[in-house]
Amino acid sequence: MQVRGAVPTTPLELVTNATTATQVVLGVLVVLSLLSWTIMFSVWRGLSKASNASDKFAREFEHTTRVDEAGALAKRSPKSAAARILVRAMRFVSDARVADQHARERATPTIDTPAATTMTGSQIETLHLILDTEAAEERDRLGRFLPWLATIGSVSPLIGLLGTVLGVIDAFLGIATQGSGNLAAVAPGVAEALIATAAALAVAIPATFGYNIFAGRLNRFDGRMESFGTSVIALFIREGRI
Repeated sequence: MQVRGAVPTTPLELVTNATTATQVVLGVLVVLSLLSWTIMFSVWRGLSKASNASDKFAREFEHTTRVDEAGALAKRSPKSAAARILVRAMRFVSDARVADQHARERATPTIDTPAATTMTGSQIETLHLILDTEAAEERDRLGRFLPWLATIGSVSPLIGLLGTVLGVIDAFLGIATQGSGNLAAVAPGVAEALIATAAALAVAIPATFGYNIFAGRLNRFDGRMESFGTSVIALFIREGRI
């Protein structure tokens, strides 16, 4: 830099007069920053919509007293994660009752074999696991891009460090070319090198904050869906379906 002419006096001049390697590093950091903010906006939008829809359905579900009434409510809210959990539970209970009835008919093949009114403990436990899995799938779907935020938050400082090292190397080469080690010869190259570090921190800090915030919100959403699954099972038990 020292050989190329005037000493830069602003960060913008440091960037425009930087070496090609430093500019490439800064370009990569700009792309990562845009990607991280896009992911954060997408996750925030999807999680807000899912949370609002599920919370609204859960509040309406609390006022239902019968499974059929809750099923009709779920048909009116197909985009709600809570509604999908309820539909999954109804499908499992229906299939389990049919399978139990066929097993009873094979054991005692009479025309008037009564249908089983309750499910076994293992079937109830299986239902609970299925609903937990359904809730986890909803959480994974909403947070499928979050690992990218963690990656950007951890990799960006390393990329910035690479730019800093390249900038320092170029500064020392400039000193060797000029044959001078005074402050005027060293400062521009060091400043250029530190620009990459500053840019890397500007990318990594929001990405790390975003990852931690949205990971916490996803965990709370998952907990609410698991609690809703327990409420669904309780409704089936009260009505004598299981």
